[in-house]
Amino acid sequence: MSSSETLKCGLRDKVGSRDARKLRSQGRIPASIQAEGKSAHLNIHLSADAFHSSRRHHVHLYDLDVDGDVHTAVVRELQWDALGDHLNHIEFRPVKRGVAIESMVALSFHGKVKDAVLTQNVTEIAISCIPSLIPDNLEVEVDGLEVGIHLHASDIKLPEGITLAVDPEFEIAVVGQFKIVVEEEVAAEVDPDAVEVEGDDAAEGEPKEDAADEGESSGD
Repeated sequence: MSSSETLKCGLRDKVGSRDARKLRSQGRIPASIQAEGKSAHLNIHLSADAFHSSRRHHVHLYDLDVDGDVHTAVVRELQWDALGDHLNHIEFRPVKRGVAIESMVALSFHGKVKDAVLTQNVTEIAISCIPSLIPDNLEVEVDGLEVGIHLHASDIKLPEGITLAVDPEFEIAVVGQFKIVVEEEVAAEVDPDAVEVEGDDAAEGEPKEDAADEGESSGD
């Protein structure tokens, strides 16, 4: 992991979607540096190739050279397009080299739990370290864990120089049972008026032919 990298930047004379599209078409990424203390907010632009190359080399601390004026900063936010293919904007946060800051870092769960399902309560965790030590992610080992195990922030593997910025007992994941959903068969509702019944009951309420014949015979 490289400790830091210098990026050449230029000031943006104009802001807005039209200017941003023009910069991106020229291979530049619109960016900004947050205001801090006596330092004003700056709208800048930088090389897309240089920035993406630095990220592939796991750089997190930058010296942003804005027309000769250097600003030490870390990435606060990356804004991507709707498909996540193109980086639209970078927001930098000013920092002091060698002074610890709090950062949010992604969690990476490794391994397979035993006959169970892992529920992740969070996807990232707050840590404290100097900017040059900020990692890409932090590993959590879950291989072979059984049902009922609760994982806490204290279970995260922390490299040297990095401490948690949350309660060590903060729950990050739990190993639970598989849920088996059994669908109950719902009996179809039957409309009694729509059911055709065979037999003597079908003629109930109508005079029976045999009974009529008996009446005629008794009158003779």
